[in-house]
Amino acid sequence: MATFLYRLGRFSFRKRHVVALFWVALLALAGAGAAGAPAAGTSSFSIPGTEAQKAFDLLDERFPGASADGATARVVFKAPDGQKMTDPGNKAAVQDTVDELSGGAEVTQVTDPYQGGGVSQDGTVAYASVTYEVPGMELEESSREALKAAAEDARDSGLTVEIGGDALQAVPETGSAEIIGIGVAAVVLVITLGSLLAAGLPLLTAIVGVGIGVATITALASTLDLGSTTSILASMIGLAVGIDYALFVVSRYRAELAEGREREEAAGRAVGTAGSAVVFAGLTVVIALVGLSVVNIPMLTKMGIAAAGTVAVAVLIALTLIPAVLGYAGRRVRPAGEKSKLLGGGRAKDKADKPNMGTRWASFVVRRPLAVLLLGVVGLGAAAVPAGSLELGLPDDGSQPTSTTQRRAYDLLSEGFGPGFNGPLVVVVDAQGSDDPQAVFQQAGDEIKALGNVVNVAPAAPNKAGDTATIAVIPDAKPSSAATEDLVHDIRAAGADIKDGTGAEVLVTGATAMNIDVSQKLNDALVPYLVLVVGLAFLLLIVVFRSILVPLKAALGFLLSVLAALGAVVAVYQWGWLSGLMGVEETGPIMSMMPIFMVGVVFGLAMDYEVFLVTRIREAHVHGEKPAQAVVTGFRYSARVVTAAAVIMIAVFSGFIGSSDSMVKMIGFGLAIAVLFDAFVVRMAIVPAVLALLGAKAWWLPKWMDRALPNVDVEGESLAAHAGAADKDDEDKELVRA
Repeated sequence: MATFLYRLGRFSFRKRHVVALFWVALLALAGAGAAGAPAAGTSSFSIPGTEAQKAFDLLDERFPGASADGATARVVFKAPDGQKMTDPGNKAAVQDTVDELSGGAEVTQVTDPYQGGGVSQDGTVAYASVTYEVPGMELEESSREALKAAAEDARDSGLTVEIGGDALQAVPETGSAEIIGIGVAAVVLVITLGSLLAAGLPLLTAIVGVGIGVATITALASTLDLGSTTSILASMIGLAVGIDYALFVVSRYRAELAEGREREEAAGRAVGTAGSAVVFAGLTVVIALVGLSVVNIPMLTKMGIAAAGTVAVAVLIALTLIPAVLGYAGRRVRPAGEKSKLLGGGRAKDKADKPNMGTRWASFVVRRPLAVLLLGVVGLGAAAVPAGSLELGLPDDGSQPTSTTQRRAYDLLSEGFGPGFNGPLVVVVDAQGSDDPQAVFQQAGDEIKALGNVVNVAPAAPNKAGDTATIAVIPDAKPSSAATEDLVHDIRAAGADIKDGTGAEVLVTGATAMNIDVSQKLNDALVPYLVLVVGLAFLLLIVVFRSILVPLKAALGFLLSVLAALGAVVAVYQWGWLSGLMGVEETGPIMSMMPIFMVGVVFGLAMDYEVFLVTRIREAHVHGEKPAQAVVTGFRYSARVVTAAAVIMIAVFSGFIGSSDSMVKMIGFGLAIAVLFDAFVVRMAIVPAVLALLGAKAWWLPKWMDRALPNVDVEGESLAAHAGAADKDDEDKELVRA
């Protein structure tokens, strides 16, 4: 592989105009497709194989035209102190609001609180439900404005009016913090590379890669049903790895220049060595992201594949566009150790032979490996303790900040109708094969009423054919409580008994039941996912490092860092630690998909640093250095760059903490803290400590496996022959000129 990449690097450097034109054309083509594509809406959320999804699909089939996936809004009214919602003046104001909302262009139905039982028992709170034809993200802005205007008109009459539901759902914004993250990345690149131009190259190429990836996602969003969150997450991961991969190639190029090589040769060797590490690091990220498809939640699968595609583009850009732009830069990109005059270059060095920070740190770890190992493991173990209290759920209006109208509507409904009113269960009774459907509907309602933790069971509402009915059930506890989850299981158990006796099927759905099923599905998929992704990456790393213990150590280190990161997420978003600093206005359960998504992404990123760092150590070992010295040598050449790459990735991910979307905000924090733990504790401390303790045993591989495995030559041993040939060509050219 190193030989092929070496040739690719030299070709890209030499044919820079062709390569640059190709990427510019690809960016323009993707941009044109995005400009002409419909806007991304909400990705349809489905969880195949679950009872909640089966019931939802049955509703679509048996209740046509009901707009089961349409946006909903609850306009909640509260009477002034000392008044009731049944007072004539308040009643007239509500009626005017209902009439105003009924005339909306996309509205299919508006329920009158006084005819549909929408007034609380004490008469202080009432609500009107509004149903729309299209999902929340696809609503026309005029429909949202009409909803807000109707609420404002009702407020003018003296009522407190708030709006809940997903009708006001907007495309998430990442905020200015994302720009700050890129700014931090730029500063780190300048410090690391000692040149404004060299620092600009990784940023430029990363932006090109993300632009192609996000534009392609936008162009295909409507066709492939990709939600707006998909492009945000793809840009988050693509930008981080794009900068890092380009940084590694540029750094190796400067190191090759410092060894006296010609620029084209240096570009070829940089791509052949650092580029090999980029390929395998990118491959682990792609495996981890594509592996999310084993969960069988389409939204998660699409997010993973889209992000994986952006990572693949970042790898290809690092291998081709980076050497091309290095060709354009020429002598303005200086060898390693030299700075531009603007940044203090050209000054005499007082201590040219002084060991760098990476050398000093590795030497310290090699002298005291056991102490460093114990300190790192105990520290990460302590950070992981909160993960034992992990509570999973999906965000609803109750997790919104108290400053939002959605949250205030949620609280008013809880106050007037009880906490379970915000998470009603929808029981679907399919009596198509029953002799007396009406009797089955009645039996189902009676058995549900007999269960505990039930406030109200509405009469069965059959469809036109009379063979299927829905029963609305209001739990006594809030939607995210264990009591409500137990109620869902109790209803399903009662439904199994009804099916045995009558043949009718009783299914539970609704947002609350969906959340419960999603959490269960994700929990069930976590172990198979870990086995698949970690297993494939373990085999890949055996090929890369030609060792059993090094990949095993990499996997165990990853588990430590991801558990510690989950602990930090629980501490901030569930317990409320440092919530003000992180912009967390409301604590609550952690999103159900957070653990498995973090496992996938963090594993891929963790293996990035493992590959970049350990390949440099193995390269020194392969060239004859003793194990302890190889660790020091590897850190001398790679610690600075790996540290810079980690800081850049942390900065980019931290920028997404400012997003208006709670899911993006939590993922941004989780990934940033995971990279912090993995890069600086696991890879920079635990890894060298373990390698120092293992010594030569770290690189042990059974002889039969050594013979069976392909030699991918990540260290670039085969490039020596090409370097000799290149030098001979240069000599021949000089003779011809002479």
